Amino acid sequence: MARLGELLRRYKGVAAYLFFGVCTTLVNIIVYELCFAALGVRNVPSTVIAWLVSVAFAFVTNKLLVFESRSLAPAVVAREAASFFACRAATGALDVIIMYIAVDVFGGSGLVWKIISNVIVVILNYAASKIFIFKKRQ
Repeated sequence: MARLGELLRRYKGVAAYLFFGVCTTLVNIIVYELCFAALGVRNVPSTVIAWLVSVAFAFVTNKLLVFESRSLAPAVVAREAASFFACRAATGALDVIIMYIAVDVFGGSGLVWKIISNVIVVILNYAASKIFIFKKRQ
């Protein structure tokens, strides 16, 4: 049990990112399914709407709970938000491309490919957040 506690302390940031990454992924999938399956919105617009909602959720959780960037100074928040949304725009574009090719071109399952795409996006987003966006400033 002590070893588990030590591992959690040591990898707190990664564990928090994974937890909130799963939450963000669920937000993304739920919003996508609501738009695509329940409301009949086409695939690509559903993907974009799901991205917008999940990125807003991810920014707040990543800033405050994962990378513990506590500054609410407007300049800091603006810089972090701009970097965060720019990086997420790149991975969001990747998500749209994957979904378009897998679902619209090849006829794959929207839900299955949404999950696969999100795994790829989560890994890329963690690297960007850790290295560029919420890095500790000296």
